[in-house]
Amino acid sequence: MEYMGNQKYWDDKFAKRGDRRLHPEKSLVDHLPYFKKGSVLDLACGDGRNTLFLLEHHFNVTGVDFSREALNRLEKFAHANHYRVHTQQIDLGDPDSLKDIGVFDNIVINHYRLNKAQLAAIDEHLSAGGILFVCGFGHKHKEEDSVRQEDLIQPTDFDGLQKSMTLLTYTETEDENGFLVTYLFSKN
Repeated sequence: MEYMGNQKYWDDKFAKRGDRRLHPEKSLVDHLPYFKKGSVLDLACGDGRNTLFLLEHHFNVTGVDFSREALNRLEKFAHANHYRVHTQQIDLGDPDSLKDIGVFDNIVINHYRLNKAQLAAIDEHLSAGGILFVCGFGHKHKEEDSVRQEDLIQPTDFDGLQKSMTLLTYTETEDENGFLVTYLFSKN
């Protein structure tokens, strides 16, 4: 099986996906009451399963992904539901990709691992009291063809946030999908 990290893989996958929307991340749904009303930056949003859920709950959402096909699908789903969504095609693998992204009330990073430098500077993109939601395969997840060791969220990933952010909750679950972690931070 080809590793699922490159842009062509995702463009092809989204181009072949039917008209069915995926459900939002359960952990995001469960943690929504913590979110600050206002704007959300959804990083590595794919075709918008979480973006659409947030739009349904009256957030102003900017979805970022490197797959143009994914963003096209997100825009199509949003238009069909009369939602206004902002999208940006950005390769988060570029260390400077978030430099000019702006400031948001909430940031969602779901099933993507930012590099440590980007994560350490993420507070620059959050308003005071803003929420950072991070969910994905955690450090105990078994490595497999589609999930490499460098994709696994490590507890040390958040060391650079300790001065400007407060950890509100941390959860871990292990089931048939693997070992998943959720971190929820608030900007001081």
